Amino acid sequence: MIRVLFVCTGNICRSPMAEEYFRHIVQQAGLSQHITCDSAGISDEEVGNVTHSGTQRVLRKNQIPFQLHDARQIHPSDMSSFDYILGMDRRHLSRLQAMARGSTAEVALFLSYANRAGTVQTSEVDDPWYTGRFDETFAEVSAGCDALLASIRQQHRL
Repeated sequence: MIRVLFVCTGNICRSPMAEEYFRHIVQQAGLSQHITCDSAGISDEEVGNVTHSGTQRVLRKNQIPFQLHDARQIHPSDMSSFDYILGMDRRHLSRLQAMARGSTAEVALFLSYANRAGTVQTSEVDDPWYTGRFDETFAEVSAGCDALLASIRQQHRL
């Protein structure tokens, strides 16, 4: 089983959006028996809170099924439990790289896959909690997830 972890600051906006969209496209591709995903936050400030209403709205608008989840903070054990650990911005990536020393997980910026595919021009997903731009975030998240799935399919011959 290939395990993917999406990481943002509080685990209520970007990372749950990526988790739900990625789960949806994996299911649509018939690969649920090969790929699973989860999400977490760097910070503990939102632990126990549900998915932000803006993320819920944009997922509904784009007909992506989702379940509300309780935000959680990333744990050191995640470094050995996941094959791909993806931070939404450089600050997350820096923290993840420090936590992942000795891990075999691929730790990267989430949008690095879309950058290589040429589908987005930016390298970081801005936090819609601050910007209020959930639709723009969804566009980046969907492009990032589509490119990630294509990369995983190619690398693992799925």
